Amino acid sequence: MSPRSASVNEELRRRSKERLLQAAVELVGEHGYEATTLGAIADRAGSARGLVSYYFPGKRQLVQSAVHRLMHRTLEEALEREPGTADGAERMARAIDAILGLARDRPVLMRQHMAGLLQAEVGFVPCPEQRRLAELLRDTVARHGSRDVDRDYPTLRALLMGAVFAALVPGVPMPVPVLRAELFKRYRLEWEMGVPPDAEASDGTTCDTDLSRFFATSGPDDQAQSK
Repeated sequence: MSPRSASVNEELRRRSKERLLQAAVELVGEHGYEATTLGAIADRAGSARGLVSYYFPGKRQLVQSAVHRLMHRTLEEALEREPGTADGAERMARAIDAILGLARDRPVLMRQHMAGLLQAEVGFVPCPEQRRLAELLRDTVARHGSRDVDRDYPTLRALLMGAVFAALVPGVPMPVPVLRAELFKRYRLEWEMGVPPDAEASDGTTCDTDLSRFFATSGPDDQAQSK
């Protein structure tokens, strides 16, 4: 058996990391953060326990990266869905609906994510997944007509984080349509833009449970492992 090429090894490492990210999102969404162990994540991903520590400093960093992946791919999907549009107002509406939709449809996961961001020992951890999310939001702000993206992007990020937090506060959650209305008013958006709330789906029962499309765990080199 000839040694695998560097490109094949790199592809295998990429897919291992993707499987860990997907497993983290699934398990935290199913059981919560505290009940999800690194061992369980590794088992779900079909990876060795040591690979988790190789790619991520700890569980909180892994989960944060995994949620940022889910967020940026959800946002990307919303922005580019058909019919495609370059209209800045419509894209802003889609962005708001995508993030609020995560709070509505995946409350356990997003609540744990927000709690992690507020922990002083970890806090906000920049990672490739977070940077891609930032790029998409910055582009949305620019297309919406901002004359100072460096000022307006952090404002949008803060407003979205605040809305997610408000939607998830145990005991006193604010309804997503109310939060949507405030954000739409702030950005002068028509209610019919984006994806207006569907009362029948407001409890998240129609949430798509298959997240595999957000995590590229296979590729053209699949057969290389058997050579």
